[in-house]
Amino acid sequence: MQSHSPRLALTGAERRASISLAGLFAARMLGLFLLLPVFAVAAQSLEGGMDPAKVGLALGIYGLTQAVMQIPFGMASDRFGRRPVVLTGLTLFVAGSVICALSDDIFWVTIGRAIQGSGAISAAVTAWLADATRPEVRTRAMAMIGASIGLSFALSLVIAPLTVGWGGLSGLFWLITGLGVVAFVVAAFVVPAVARTPKPENPTKSKVVLKHPGLLRLNFGVFCLHLSQVALFVVMPPLLVKLGGIQTDALWQVYLPVLFISFLFMVPIIIFTEKRRAHPKTLRWAVAGLVAVGLGFALTGTNWIWLLFWLTVFFIAFNVLEALQPSLVSRVAPPELKGLALGVYNTTQATGLFLGGAVGGWLVQSAGNESVFWVIAALSAIWLAVTWKLTMPSMDTGLSEPRTPTAVNTAA
Repeated sequence: MQSHSPRLALTGAERRASISLAGLFAARMLGLFLLLPVFAVAAQSLEGGMDPAKVGLALGIYGLTQAVMQIPFGMASDRFGRRPVVLTGLTLFVAGSVICALSDDIFWVTIGRAIQGSGAISAAVTAWLADATRPEVRTRAMAMIGASIGLSFALSLVIAPLTVGWGGLSGLFWLITGLGVVAFVVAAFVVPAVARTPKPENPTKSKVVLKHPGLLRLNFGVFCLHLSQVALFVVMPPLLVKLGGIQTDALWQVYLPVLFISFLFMVPIIIFTEKRRAHPKTLRWAVAGLVAVGLGFALTGTNWIWLLFWLTVFFIAFNVLEALQPSLVSRVAPPELKGLALGVYNTTQATGLFLGGAVGGWLVQSAGNESVFWVIAALSAIWLAVTWKLTMPSMDTGLSEPRTPTAVNTAA
């Protein structure tokens, strides 16, 4: 199987769909991630913004409404088509962003964030990409979306402090509104229309996807990853300001070199993983890295140099996992149930986002910053144990492309 084989090369239509959908996803996720590096500090300018629990709720409520709406939006896209459902979700995202931009009270920002999250289009977008690509190249296309998420997070850490320094929290929400509009235009006019995958004569039953051990492990993993991410960034911005003696609008001076170094490590890891087909092994090493990050922050997080070191390790692990996990889900899920599988995956991701903000804010208020780091270490250790038995599903005989009645049982 050669990489230059025409059968394994993206066609023009597949390339256009992959790039445009990854761009759409990146714009929307950037709108989400822009808050993480600065919100805990910038929210202090709002009425009620000095309460860590309220700030954590405002940060995480997006994930709660995402969790509630992901599966309904995914199912609606199966019935009514991907484009109209995605456009509806982006309209809600823009409306919620405008409410946040016009608010000076943490309560109304929380309401706006909830409306933002109700436009839960992640499953519909990834199902759209699955419709637009052949099985032989679908993993590569899915990995583009995973990489776009990591890139969006990286950009947010640089752009957010600069934007808050220029226009305050309101200016940041107006930028998020603009990104939502850009994503709407891309969905409406750039992404090519494609026929949805026809249902097979003997479709896989939904309960197979819901009970499949490989998918359950991946779902639990994305839950842990995003809970840890949001909880960490309830703590991190104030800690960087305190230990580094810098202003919020100068945080990009910390994030930029850390991110540059992390990407230097992440790219060869991904290339090696794809070349050796070592996805599960790399995933386990990345999760082990998160365990080390939690312990490192807890034990040495009051030292500026160690703080920067562990922050770099976190970004390496996060970006690797964001690229690997969607790729593995795309290999495991059957074509006729990709919407369901991706809906469940994104629901668990969104649940992690919500609990990360809520739990992180509560822990900081009740037990201090170190408690967040210990929880991240413990949760990552559980994830590592759960992921230990994950194996590589076959591109030809795995659940994603079943050839025999026993394929489902051999893909775990």
